[in-house]
Amino acid sequence: MSFLRRVAGLSLRDRVRSSVIREELGVDPLLLRVERSQMRWLGHLVRMPPGRLPGHVPLVGDPGEDPGHAGETMSLWERLGIPQEELDEVAGEREV
Repeated sequence: MSFLRRVAGLSLRDRVRSSVIREELGVDPLLLRVERSQMRWLGHLVRMPPGRLPGHVPLVGDPGEDPGHAGETMSLWERLGIPQEELDEVAGEREV
């Protein structure tokens, strides 16, 4: 936000909300950008041919998963409301 404030010619003393600055400059909220990036990565993993190691989408309780990232991918599609059965179909729609 400090960069965006400088671009807008404002300082913290101007007491302008961050959301107003982002809206004026046409910048997406950070959370939206992170979710888009996660969806792009998830789609990449789902479209990957079977047998490729990075293509393994871990499920909760999968014995081969990294304990530090347990269920991370699954929580993404759950949070976005995509049933696991429809994941292949949704991942094929890159534009969406």
